[in-house]
Amino acid sequence: VQLQASGGGLVQAGESLRLSCATSGFTLDYYDIGWFRQAPGKEREGVSCSRVIGESTYYADSVKGRFTISRDNAKKTVYLQMNSLKPEDTAVYYCAADRFTRRLCFEADFGSWGQGTLVTVSS
Repeated sequence: VQLQASGGGLVQAGESLRLSCATSGFTLDYYDIGWFRQAPGKEREGVSCSRVIGESTYYADSVKGRFTISRDNAKKTVYLQMNSLKPEDTAVYYCAADRFTRRLCFEADFGSWGQGTLVTVSS
């Protein structure tokens, strides 16, 4: 199982970015996926996750209405569309996957992680 996140960069507040997570070594259709982020000096937190069972989706309160998680199973890629970015969204963003996550968007339930991509939002 391999994950590679990309798409980070430096943007101004109010702008948009789309993060991508290319996957390989497993069938994405059957896996729960997630995006997490870690800001300087803070713990890693769940941003958005999608579970196969029940097709349930989670968004952190801080990103609801601005971020959208999606997957393209044919391209084996997971996306995080981020709109109306704010300086407090500045962080390293990680994608994660697991065959089954017992809880929705809990970091400890994900066994496979990408390397992270840095998003910096200037004010």
